[in-house]
Amino acid sequence: MGQLSNFLFNIRSKIAFYPTIISLTGLIMAFAMIYVEKLGISEYLMDVAPSLVIDDTDTAKTILSTLIGGLISLTVFSFSMVMLLLSQASSNFSPRVLPGIISDQKHQIVLGQYIATILYNIFILISIEPKESDYQTPGFSVLFGIILAVLCLASFIYFIHHISQSIQVGNILTNIHRRTKTALKAILDAQKDKTEDFPDISSWKSHKIDKAGYFYGTLQKDLLDLCKKHDTKIHIQLFKGQYILNGTLAFYTQNELDDTAIEEIKKTLLFSHEELVGDNYVYGFRQLSEIGVKAMSPGINDPGTALNTIDYLTSLFLFLMKKWEYEYITDDDGQNWGRLKCTKFSEILYNVMATYRQYCKHDIIVTRKLMQMLQTLTNYVNNDLHKNSLNQEMEELMKDAENNIKNKRDLNKIDADFNSWS
Repeated sequence: MGQLSNFLFNIRSKIAFYPTIISLTGLIMAFAMIYVEKLGISEYLMDVAPSLVIDDTDTAKTILSTLIGGLISLTVFSFSMVMLLLSQASSNFSPRVLPGIISDQKHQIVLGQYIATILYNIFILISIEPKESDYQTPGFSVLFGIILAVLCLASFIYFIHHISQSIQVGNILTNIHRRTKTALKAILDAQKDKTEDFPDISSWKSHKIDKAGYFYGTLQKDLLDLCKKHDTKIHIQLFKGQYILNGTLAFYTQNELDDTAIEEIKKTLLFSHEELVGDNYVYGFRQLSEIGVKAMSPGINDPGTALNTIDYLTSLFLFLMKKWEYEYITDDDGQNWGRLKCTKFSEILYNVMATYRQYCKHDIIVTRKLMQMLQTLTNYVNNDLHKNSLNQEMEELMKDAENNIKNKRDLNKIDADFNSWS
């Protein structure tokens, strides 16, 4: 069951997932209507409501042919707009925002509706037999195809509106922030019913992995069942999003296990040849910082966007500071059977600040905004380690500012209250 859920999770982010499902629905609908026509629904409607039925074979063929050609053109235009959107988002913001745009279900559903209607009309057109005196044209099926085409036109209007909104940087930042915040809140909610109680692993048995790729999590229920079955606890040494090489130390087990048990545990570790955003909150921090840095490049020159990204990062860091250093796999009785290493707050903070300091150290406004973020976070620290990390980053930011900003008035304002005008 866990493997099936993982497979479905992977294919749902593909741009062809929903179009394929909806297209098959259109195909099934066409065969269902052909069957209903054989039962005489059009003939019945000709007696009850003749205005709803197209009774001329040539007219029906002309209408269906026109609808098919028009919808194919509409589909090509819509797909072209999606490709243009992806190209523009990649060049203006970051290539890493593409998975979020591609996996947008609204785009996929609209494109799927186009293809489903095309397939429906094609098969209805094929089902129309040569005109004979006693042949009843499938008028009701043609009417239904016209209705589907009208719905496609309405969806196209919505598609144009939604795609024009999707490319706006404010909406992209909001979506990244929302996804990352949701992932962090899910982890924090799970922490409420757990403890950090876990044995010392210094004498545990180490095991290496024989796979290569990006590690993106575990099949937690399957892993929990294996731990209970073999009466052992496990510490996973890998970080989510980390690229793993063949032979990397992957996990420790409390007890000695046979080769079969070790292979079963390895199957619960999930790897991919590409980075999967999923619920990995670290990607959210990286995407926001990359967009902010890209905005400061000479080709884009949009410091306002950089200031916006710092606002969103500040909000996310407040959640990150509440998160434990490890994630735990816990049973219904509250006992921790597994522990997964996570990227530390200090490491994420350093990566974000190092990125901004390198590319924004010449800009006094962005530098002041970064200092404001760090000072704000110091008011919410939970432990001395977080406080020391924040103080160290403020010192490094001040050093870079002194080396790159020569105006003394600007330097004196770095620690002053900053009212953003972004």
